[in-house]
Amino acid sequence: MATPAGRPAAFFDLDKTIIARSSTLAFSKSLFAEGLLSRRAVLRSAYAQLVFSTGGADHDMLERMRDEISAMVTGWDAVTVRQIVREALHDVIEPLVYSEALDLIEEHREAGHDVIIVSASGSEMVEPIAEMLGATHAIATRLEEIDGRYSGKVLHYSYGPNKVTAMRELAELEGYDLDHSFGYSDSETDIPMLEAVGHPFAVNPDKGLRRRAVEEGWPILTFERPTALRSRLVPETTTGKAMALGGIAASASLLALGITAAIRRRPREAL
Repeated sequence: MATPAGRPAAFFDLDKTIIARSSTLAFSKSLFAEGLLSRRAVLRSAYAQLVFSTGGADHDMLERMRDEISAMVTGWDAVTVRQIVREALHDVIEPLVYSEALDLIEEHREAGHDVIIVSASGSEMVEPIAEMLGATHAIATRLEEIDGRYSGKVLHYSYGPNKVTAMRELAELEGYDLDHSFGYSDSETDIPMLEAVGHPFAVNPDKGLRRRAVEEGWPILTFERPTALRSRLVPETTTGKAMALGGIAASASLLALGITAAIRRRPREAL
């Protein structure tokens, strides 16, 4: 007897796919204002954001940035970081959300698909954003906490192939059929994530992903219109309220560094 197929889900990268910049770097001013970041660190993050926005960061550079940030947040109080993120969430993230991404998320929700945010950014940033967007789950990087402070050890680095591992674990737990699921990302580093689903989409792709998308015949989408999110916020869901604020500060997040963006509307029938 054949095993019944699972249900489809929609997996979205975060930075440069749903929002227009790095989620971690977006909070740097708030972290500075609370005394967690030095002025030098803020200037470095501003430079990193410039590199991020122009698509100039390669894999090795992103690895170095991850290591630097992991070291920087060592000893930070985890509760304080969560509070800062929560308090700054709407002011910092709301202006960065692409209207096209919200439309697509809503289409998937209306089709009965769970929406999962999959990001290399820290869970402190990703999980509240996912909740705000009405996503069902969030997959993100997590740092170890010891006595309420970050040790600097990475428990789960949600980057490259590690995203796929986490997606498969979640699919097994929730009963998702990845062969009938959807994936959206802007970055060449997420090619494994896109290959893991039956319906991959390149969103505002960098050069490497654009080349691969053309080779494979993957649809290329363009997101370019940030929106006023407050007027479009989805109602709080039970799963949204239940999402844990697990653990990593402004840490390994920079590896989420995707690259550049644009979305032409695709046929609704694809859903």
